Amino acid sequence: MKVLLLEDDLALNDIVSEHLEDMGFDVTVAFSGDEALDYLIDEKYDLALLDINTPNMSGLEVLKTIREYKNNTPIIMITAYQDTKHLKIAFENGGDDYIKKPFDLEELNQRINKICRHFAIGQTEEIIIKENIKFIPNDKTLLIDEKSVKIAQKESDMLKYFCTHANRVISTDEFLQNIWTYEVMPNEATIRVYIKTLRELIGKDVITTHRGIGYKIELRV
Repeated sequence: MKVLLLEDDLALNDIVSEHLEDMGFDVTVAFSGDEALDYLIDEKYDLALLDINTPNMSGLEVLKTIREYKNNTPIIMITAYQDTKHLKIAFENGGDDYIKKPFDLEELNQRINKICRHFAIGQTEEIIIKENIKFIPNDKTLLIDEKSVKIAQKESDMLKYFCTHANRVISTDEFLQNIWTYEVMPNEATIRVYIKTLRELIGKDVITTHRGIGYKIELRV
């Protein structure tokens, strides 16, 4: 699991990053908002922890900017503010959770676990696509009538993204911003090819097209 930590307090940054690494996470640290934004634009992360009050650009500004880019990386805001104003702004701009300073590392663990459950991060169990089709993300495998079918990395990434945002229309731009990095960004035709491949595997009725908007996977099981 790849995690970005934005925290300008050197001591707290060291404590939290070391704790996350001890948990087995691949951690990237940033000490300013603009540095964190660059990381989020250039690379893909499973989770970001953003302190609100940071140099050059606040964590709130980082959050707002990446959401405008349709980057839906799950984000936990870190705040020393005791009022609700900043939290309200964070949630209005797409924050997923928050933790208030000072916090216990066990509380941080629970916040992260909550996000992982909600977004199926590190999902190893089967995701039921339909009665006869199951998806195992970590193995990049579909079980179709109990027959194992391996799928390519990008098809797996797209299907996992579909499943964690089931029954919601996802635009091409959203796929591009959340699955590809800018240096290897494909065009819309490539996205359509991946969608076609997935439909051939799981059925045309499962992924629906919403013209001019995007695609939606419908999990009814």
